[in-house]
Amino acid sequence: MARHVVARASEIPPGARKLVQVNGRGVVVFNIKGEFFALSDQCPHKGASLSGGKLTGLVESGEPGAYNYSRAGEIVRCPWHGWEFDIRTGRSYCDPRRMRLMQFNVTVEPGANLVEGPYVAETFKVAVEDNYVVVEA
Repeated sequence: MARHVVARASEIPPGARKLVQVNGRGVVVFNIKGEFFALSDQCPHKGASLSGGKLTGLVESGEPGAYNYSRAGEIVRCPWHGWEFDIRTGRSYCDPRRMRLMQFNVTVEPGANLVEGPYVAETFKVAVEDNYVVVEA
């Protein structure tokens, strides 16, 4: 699978997200407490852009009147109809067995580890002589 450099890690601080294009497809990259996850930007229900969805957490209840709120910032809510998706897995909490988003692997790597492109710019020898930069051409 092809690799695409989409941003510097510092451009997406914890709790933030960034919409990018990968092979003509919208992909949202999320930073959850220093971990990066990427999901398709398109909600599978009606096609809304999830990059504008509200980040929320998971609310669970074992009995009426009692609830537990956890995983703050790990659930994205579709801005059109409120469907919720787990950013870590892409699974829907509306229908987790059948509905899920396309999920992409994300890594953070130093620039030296990225694949070099096929193009090479012409280089010239440079030296400093008596406080002057000298380029040999």
